[in-house]
Amino acid sequence: MLVRIVGQALLAATVYSLERLRCGACGQVFTAQEPEGVGAQRYDETAAAMIAQLKYGAGTPFYRLEQLEKQLGIPLPAATQWEIVEEAAQLIKPARDELIRQAAQGTVVHNDDTSMRVLRLKRDPSDERTGVFTSGIVSVGQDWKIALYFTGGLHAGENIAGLLKQRRTELPSPIQMCDALSRNVPRLSSGVKILLANCLAHGRRQFVEVAENFPSECRYVLEMLGHVYGHDAEARERGLTPDERLRLHQDRSGPVMDQLYGWLEAQLAERRTEPNSGLGQAIMYLLRHWLPLTLFLRKAGAPLDNNIVERSLKRAVLHRKNALFYRTLNGAQVGDFFMSLIHTCQLCGANSFDYLIELQRHAQELAACPVEWMPWNYRETLARSVNLPDPA
Repeated sequence: MLVRIVGQALLAATVYSLERLRCGACGQVFTAQEPEGVGAQRYDETAAAMIAQLKYGAGTPFYRLEQLEKQLGIPLPAATQWEIVEEAAQLIKPARDELIRQAAQGTVVHNDDTSMRVLRLKRDPSDERTGVFTSGIVSVGQDWKIALYFTGGLHAGENIAGLLKQRRTELPSPIQMCDALSRNVPRLSSGVKILLANCLAHGRRQFVEVAENFPSECRYVLEMLGHVYGHDAEARERGLTPDERLRLHQDRSGPVMDQLYGWLEAQLAERRTEPNSGLGQAIMYLLRHWLPLTLFLRKAGAPLDNNIVERSLKRAVLHRKNALFYRTLNGAQVGDFFMSLIHTCQLCGANSFDYLIELQRHAQELAACPVEWMPWNYRETLARSVNLPDPA
């Protein structure tokens, strides 16, 4: 097998020069027929998919892409790029609406948020808050993982409450995994019921940060938590079911966590550690949130940490780092739309570029039945449409 790699423009342009001839007798001008499909639209589905992939998947701002394409002799203004992705977002909007509906039915829902900047954000006059956030939500079901992004003045807890209001009433309460910040949890007034699990990695990180000052104590805690993560890795390698994984943790991780809990309490009760020190604060964090931190010992399917949504938020952080801001809330919503589709494809092992192309090409079928055009099943839908008999 031989591989040859060539360089080319991210968006290529083909110029068609149509020959025109004038009749010498009557003066009428005749223009050559354009190739089939060329005159219908200037920017095809692949152009919209590539611009969205570069902007919201790879963090390349519109103006940088404009400069690059200009150097390659292809005019592509930033304003034109925005018009292309906005039009594509409206065309394939049913896909994201269906992702939101299905995400509300997940068994485990991860959430967190990061700061964002929107220049022209209109707020309700009664809203005294000034922060702007991008909330990341990763919902895990039996056969899929869905990533969603929401930018605005709402915290992650408020966004997940709005999501879970679409949950079917006959389903049990989902497991919500987040860190211990109160703004990540739905308010009691929302009426949303969850099983709260806190991120063990956040608790571990506090000991890592003070390990230089308290090496022996922190080493003990990190080694104990390392045993727990080792058991979880073993469960993944063996392909255990949620119930089998729960029994494994109860048998092996349960005694480890009980021993760790006794050690943590003894550090403060016997005054071995100053409560106001860095180590004391880390110990108090674990003790204060012990029940949600150890939900994995009592509930099948409860994860250990919130790392999956932490990784998903890096996509929004990359956009913030390179583009600095969204100009309007509508622009932020378009960004959330494409980030949700692109990252969901990544979680499901689908090709996001190909997926965005097919959604545009089958926009009518998508609007009629969006459930058949999800990242994990759209290939089967395409195969069925190709093999359908001719109605004639």
